[in-house]
Amino acid sequence: MNAIVKRFVCCAVALSGIAALGAVNYSPEYVSASLALKVPGNPAEVYSLGMQKLADNYFDYELVSEEKIPVNIYQKVEKTENGEQITVFLTALEDVYFHYGQLVKTGFRHDDCQFYLPGFWYRRNLRSPEEAPSFHTSDSWVVREDRLSSPLTAIFNEKSGRSMSVIRLAVYDTDALTTHKEGEVILSGNTSIGYTGFENVGGVSCLSFGFPYQEAPKTYIRKLTLAPAVEAFQKLAKGESISFVWELREEKSTDFSQFVQQTWEYCYDTYRPQPVETSYSADKMKEVMSNFFVESYVSDYATKYFSGEGILTATCENGPVAEVGFVGRTLLNAFNALEYGEAKQRTDLIHNANSIFDSYLENGFSGSGFFNERVDFHRGDFGEVHSIRRQSEGIYALFHYLQYEKEKGRKHPEWEKRIKSMLDMFLNIQNEDGSFPRKFKDDFSIVDKSGGSTPSATLPLVMGYKYFKDKRYLESAKRTVDYLEKELISKADYFSSTLDANCEDKEASLYASTAAYYLALVSKGTEKEHYTALAKKAAYFALSWYYTWDVPFAPGQMLGDLGLKTRGWGNVSVENNHIDVFVFEFASILDWLSEEYNEPRFSQFAEVISTSMRQLLPYEGHLCGIAKTGFYPEVVQHTNWDYGRNGKGFYNDIFAPGWTVASLWELFSPGRAEHFLKK
Repeated sequence: MNAIVKRFVCCAVALSGIAALGAVNYSPEYVSASLALKVPGNPAEVYSLGMQKLADNYFDYELVSEEKIPVNIYQKVEKTENGEQITVFLTALEDVYFHYGQLVKTGFRHDDCQFYLPGFWYRRNLRSPEEAPSFHTSDSWVVREDRLSSPLTAIFNEKSGRSMSVIRLAVYDTDALTTHKEGEVILSGNTSIGYTGFENVGGVSCLSFGFPYQEAPKTYIRKLTLAPAVEAFQKLAKGESISFVWELREEKSTDFSQFVQQTWEYCYDTYRPQPVETSYSADKMKEVMSNFFVESYVSDYATKYFSGEGILTATCENGPVAEVGFVGRTLLNAFNALEYGEAKQRTDLIHNANSIFDSYLENGFSGSGFFNERVDFHRGDFGEVHSIRRQSEGIYALFHYLQYEKEKGRKHPEWEKRIKSMLDMFLNIQNEDGSFPRKFKDDFSIVDKSGGSTPSATLPLVMGYKYFKDKRYLESAKRTVDYLEKELISKADYFSSTLDANCEDKEASLYASTAAYYLALVSKGTEKEHYTALAKKAAYFALSWYYTWDVPFAPGQMLGDLGLKTRGWGNVSVENNHIDVFVFEFASILDWLSEEYNEPRFSQFAEVISTSMRQLLPYEGHLCGIAKTGFYPEVVQHTNWDYGRNGKGFYNDIFAPGWTVASLWELFSPGRAEHFLKK
């Protein structure tokens, strides 16, 4: 019997008969603990620990085994403002390799519960496929803390509205490498990464946590690849001591959305992430990134573009793919290059930008009049399938371009005609419930009916209403948010906004918040209040994907050696377990919500995001593992996961700087939507 299975059996026995509990009550009858000790070359031995109450002692409990073990373990339990703080002290009586774990019963029926591990697990992850962590594979999961935007697990009882959570309080400053990534592994040094999660024990939900890390029943090593469980052991030398602190908390919420809001605020208040000190101003960021508009420019084909998708970090050589939106963002980058080029009198940028717009007007459309949104010129592949997201992001960029040009006294009637025609086609493919299909063909036949990408269409529809004074577009936009409110926001179910995954993801909630924000900006009175409230509710889910703490790295892992602070960076999705700089207008939305609701956490965290995302700026002498100046990295692998190359502390070998440059450029160009919609 392996150590993970044996620990589960020990805990299951200790936690029998617990269904009546419904509050934090840290006492022997509600808690189980275990200690696994490993002698190198041998399977670990697992010892079930009982809690013996101590009197007139600094500690409240001694944890003892029926068998003699070479470790003294004591616990101190203290009431706090939030709940109960549990401090565990271990002292080795001889050299040992140890793994410590606890289960705390909630008293909630497992079948009544939804689960939340920030930036990784929402409800039961049932939007995710079987090949990713979800209830499809198991109803019990524990994971290493660095997978999570806050090292917390919370269990929400939908029937009672009560929840219990456990959060770790630690100085996260070390990590260690291992030679293996599955089974029982001995760490090469000290780590500060533990584990957290939830387990179903006899039909009752239990909080599960411990140190050092483990992952069970599977570990998630790369996209759609589950691997065998892993359990780490750290050396504790004779006479050495180590301590760990967890806080248990109970809360009452009206629904899952309020539960996520309260838990995010608790995480934020617990870790209090501060802005990252950096010498890079917004102007400096733009100056360096503007090199992307020079070196990525491709003029060899009928449509000119910035090569920003599917290129190698080792060379950053231009590729044959031109992509309007999503990870390419060539039209938004063209607008950014034009605006910046004219402000800085950079004729090279002005030329590149104008040639892109002119060539797309001439050659960038399908037979029906949609964008050729992703073209591979080497393969002669112009794409049979369109996506509402790429099409919308292209129109969004063009509206900014047209408004800018209008303010400069320059007119583009042919572009206006094209865009109006595209918006009219949007009206034709919108579903009765207000949603848009995620993917469709040029003949309007549906390829993917999922409505997860719907909020991306809201933005150009609202902009089209404002630019063309056509109320049909506003009504269409309102219908999109009606759909979002009914199917995503009210259900707290944000899914499949990204185009390369089918799962719970950050971008769905971020786009939903942005869509409501756009409608709020063009509304008044109770209608504005309603859209503002929707933007706020969705924003908490988007915020939950962003790190409130700094993940530690092992020596030799490049990101750690560069001193990367992960606070303010966002995890991507359940399928894609890396952090990135996807923010675009979200910081502006947070600042706006901060004023609307007098909520300083929003604006404070927006500043954390803004400063932290500057850290990996590549320039001569500080290339951060990227071949060219200004080509900002994308797949930042911060945990034990990869896209197929390099793993924690490094990037994947292929990246898409087109969208990273566009995202950061918008971050450092605040208030664009308000400028456009308030004109």
